[in-house]
Amino acid sequence: MSKLNEKLFLHTCCAPCAEWPIFLLSGEGFQTTLFFYNPNIHPKFEWDRRLQTLHKLGDIKGVPVISDTAFEQEKWTNEKWIKKYESRCEMCYDLRMSNTAREAKERGFDSFSTTLLVSIYQNHDAIIEAANRASQRFSIPFHYVDFRDGFRKGQQMAREDGLYRQKYCGCICSLDESEYKEKIYAGFPGSPG
Repeated sequence: MSKLNEKLFLHTCCAPCAEWPIFLLSGEGFQTTLFFYNPNIHPKFEWDRRLQTLHKLGDIKGVPVISDTAFEQEKWTNEKWIKKYESRCEMCYDLRMSNTAREAKERGFDSFSTTLLVSIYQNHDAIIEAANRASQRFSIPFHYVDFRDGFRKGQQMAREDGLYRQKYCGCICSLDESEYKEKIYAGFPGSPG
């Protein structure tokens, strides 16, 4: 199948991380749809802010955005899931890649990928392993691209597009460890910051 006709379902962790993959994939002729599924993001106002920013990017770039789930923090904190993994990050990758592959298959896409592959801070190999497992489980190709070479360029593109750029991965663990925790909570009524 020609890439010009290939419909790619791109799991998107956040808008800044989507900038470079959108640029690269559109240049290769993919018909890309962004998929926001991130039950790891905490708290709710952060989840909302990242989804709104992704819709802004979708409008700027003319790329469709799908988010068919609500804030689901309980999925990420489910002890049944956590016990099966060596780390919470591996569980998080598996949960998101599984749901992305299932949705891609059900919605008739040709393949799926993830913007997590652009981050220089994520466990690249664990993401690939989770995506490959999901690909086999749901019988849909995982389109692997190492987007990391464009990480800094994507961050610059996000600045130029006026996008909100977060200071932590999104989960409650990384929020607790962030030196920007007080700034993250600033301006949100009722927040503990």
